[in-house]
Amino acid sequence: MSMTDAPDTYQSGNNENQQPQEPKRSWVRGLIYAVVLILVGLGVWRIYLNQQQVKANNDRQQAALMGRPVPVQVVAVEQKPMPIYLTAIGTVTPYMSVTVKARVSGQLLPVRFTEGQAVHQGQPIMTIDPAPYRAALDQAKGTLAHDQALLKNAQAEAARYKALFDAGVVSKESMESQQASMGQYTGQIEADKAAVEAAQLQLNWCSVQSPINGIIGLRLVDPGNIITANTTNLVVINQFQPIAVYFTLPEDQLPAVLHKLAADKRLPVDAYDHDELQKLGIGQLLTTDNQIDTTTGTAKLKAVFDNRDNALFPNQFVNIRLVMENRPDALVVPSAAIQSGQQGSFVWVIDTNGKGATIVKMQPVKIALSQGQVTILDSGVTPGEKVVIDGADRLQANAVVIVSAPRQHKQGGDAAQNTDSATSSTHGAHGQGTAAAPAAAGGQEAGKHHKKEQQ
Repeated sequence: MSMTDAPDTYQSGNNENQQPQEPKRSWVRGLIYAVVLILVGLGVWRIYLNQQQVKANNDRQQAALMGRPVPVQVVAVEQKPMPIYLTAIGTVTPYMSVTVKARVSGQLLPVRFTEGQAVHQGQPIMTIDPAPYRAALDQAKGTLAHDQALLKNAQAEAARYKALFDAGVVSKESMESQQASMGQYTGQIEADKAAVEAAQLQLNWCSVQSPINGIIGLRLVDPGNIITANTTNLVVINQFQPIAVYFTLPEDQLPAVLHKLAADKRLPVDAYDHDELQKLGIGQLLTTDNQIDTTTGTAKLKAVFDNRDNALFPNQFVNIRLVMENRPDALVVPSAAIQSGQQGSFVWVIDTNGKGATIVKMQPVKIALSQGQVTILDSGVTPGEKVVIDGADRLQANAVVIVSAPRQHKQGGDAAQNTDSATSSTHGAHGQGTAAAPAAAGGQEAGKHHKKEQQ
């Protein structure tokens, strides 16, 4: 046997030994795949059975619920006066605000007021040490007396020279010289009188008086300090009665306000607290600014309130309602009663079927405007008719219901003044830039609540 044949023989012997292992490995691999497929199939089958079981349970529950009355809360449709207003955020500002400064320099003596007290115009509140100014006044008076004596002597001299001139003793020039001297003293007397008045004025200014009626603030300077005239701030006085509120409105609402203001001259303005639960005051619109702010696209307006109970405080933020119109007989429902469907806006109305059971019917309505948590309707319901405000998501036409009274919520204000925040904009023939009337969104599922609030 040659050397070249040995490797072939060796290799062929190895191949003969390895060939029987290939079928064994293929059989094991196939078995593993089969087990995995069986496990996956069992898992999918179990998931399918669970889904079918859940669906069957839901169907049974749905069928059981279909035969049960649906609990709902209802309220009656009201017909009452309703104000149509624009809303805004306002800032309370003193009608007048004065920063008191001394008009003379000197040492501040003990003050004559209590911080936070009400003061009247002309009431003394502080005193600057008057001693230097009293001395200056006495000096001016002394100068006046001296010059008055000189004037008296000059008048006597002028009279004598006049008599001597008439007698031909002195010349005309001597007489006129004496008369000129008398005139100089007369002018000096007038200057002295003015100096006395100026000194008296300086002395009067030592008593610092309130320039307006208002509430005095915190003291800015303590007694004993040296005050510089027209420089040192002593105290701030703010006028509370009346008081002003500044607020802004979008520029597209300004024409309606100006038109209404020109026609009625007076537009009522109500101020509410930040929760809009308590009415703080009733005022009227005074005027609008003479330009629109280009950075915000808004116009500034000013309202004035009597504020007799001091409910409004400077720099306080309030919710403003600018009343544009009052509707005496408005159909009012809570905004929660308004639903939206493919056919438009509707409400669920309580009715009875032939068997005497309480059911609901879908009643289309025409919305005039929405204002906070109440909506004013043009048509579709009648006063006293009961509409669903809670539980509408489970209703369908002619569904049997169980009626319960609505939960009561504390609200401030009277019936005509709603305590909910609202932004009013135009809607149809009723719009004057005063109210918002949301339209029903097409394609929405019937029974879905449609909130009407616009901030």
